[in-house]
Amino acid sequence: MHDFRYVGSNLYCEQVSVQSLAERFGTPLYVYSQHTLTDHFAKLDRALSPLDHLICYAMKANSNSAIMRTLADLGSGFDVVSEGELRRVMAAGGHPQKCVFAGVGKTASEIEFALDQDIYCFNVESEPELQRINEIAGRMKKVAPVAVRVNPNVDAKTHAKITTGTYANKFGIAFEQVADVYARASKLKNLRLRGLQMHIGSQLTQIKPFEQAVRRVLPLVSELSQRHRFDFFSIGGGIGIIYERALESGSAKWWKQPSARNILTPARYAETLVPLLQPLHLKILIEPGRFIVGNAGILVARVEYVKKTGRKTFVIVDAAMNDLIRPAFYDSYHEIVPLKRKNGTVIPSDVVGPICESGDYFAKDRPLPPMAEGDHLALLSAGAYGSVMASNYNSRPIAAEVLVNGNKAALVRARQPVEQIWAGERLPAWLS
Repeated sequence: MHDFRYVGSNLYCEQVSVQSLAERFGTPLYVYSQHTLTDHFAKLDRALSPLDHLICYAMKANSNSAIMRTLADLGSGFDVVSEGELRRVMAAGGHPQKCVFAGVGKTASEIEFALDQDIYCFNVESEPELQRINEIAGRMKKVAPVAVRVNPNVDAKTHAKITTGTYANKFGIAFEQVADVYARASKLKNLRLRGLQMHIGSQLTQIKPFEQAVRRVLPLVSELSQRHRFDFFSIGGGIGIIYERALESGSAKWWKQPSARNILTPARYAETLVPLLQPLHLKILIEPGRFIVGNAGILVARVEYVKKTGRKTFVIVDAAMNDLIRPAFYDSYHEIVPLKRKNGTVIPSDVVGPICESGDYFAKDRPLPPMAEGDHLALLSAGAYGSVMASNYNSRPIAAEVLVNGNKAALVRARQPVEQIWAGERLPAWLS
């Protein structure tokens, strides 16, 4: 699952004490395990080995350069959604030729830049986008590789803000319209119809939605592939992770792993989908993000105050919703554990940050041991959609990030200097 565990009473990342990292680099602090990253990528890569395949890491989950270099060195491609992300791939040593460019609002300048870099393919979300790419490619005397994103209208039964595969969402082209769209697109001389793409949502922990979507789209991709000579079929990403573990009150063991039968593993994913995909004889692309990096990271925070109101115990930490917005944004769950394990009774506690918003919390009524000023807590499973969604709200600097490899640790993002927050601002002449 991951490489965060207790050694005696102390939480470790691989072979490094997390407490030592907090003391060395300060808090709030993101800590990533390189072994967890490589292990998750390798397991998925092995599971898909019967297929000609390419894993395109969805870098929106975490775009730290050290994480991306780690994955690029393993042969990963990348799923990007902006020019900035494509430039980050290149800066980290990734190959544009192994990048797919997704997103519903690609600008003309982004398309031009991506064509200049010879990306593998554009995942196209609308007919106006097809026309724009064709026009730009024509001006540049290029042929643009494209794949239409089909919306299979499959409800993934995930959180409303991360579902993407139904007709109520802004993504893709309706299943019933795709064949006609390809027929019209085939007449645009500056496009190469390279494949078909779909993606039904994020944080899916059951195989059934994936199977439903693949079975629904297979006849379509088979028909279109024969007609347009496709190279690939992309089945998107969305493999979920385990966020919640059963807490054993009063036990020396702070959590136990969920039953294996409740986890969607790469092996179970492949066991269902590989037999369906093999008869296509196409390259299969997959675009995971959270699965690779989610459980490879934690957010470490220092307890500043413990406030008791008579009805509530508030554990006030130095991390906040600007560092990790998922609980405030999605009501999402993150397991929270002390860096130094404590036995005995637990207290229902609200773990909250210092921002002036009632929504600035990480957990409510969470059973924790008695905490005191100066203690440290770790928010687990914070490697995906954590630092990458951070902001400077309340003029708070972006947190530092550390990568651990065995017994080594390196700062891979320095804590943002406070003055840098407003460095780009300018006073107009009348206020100077």
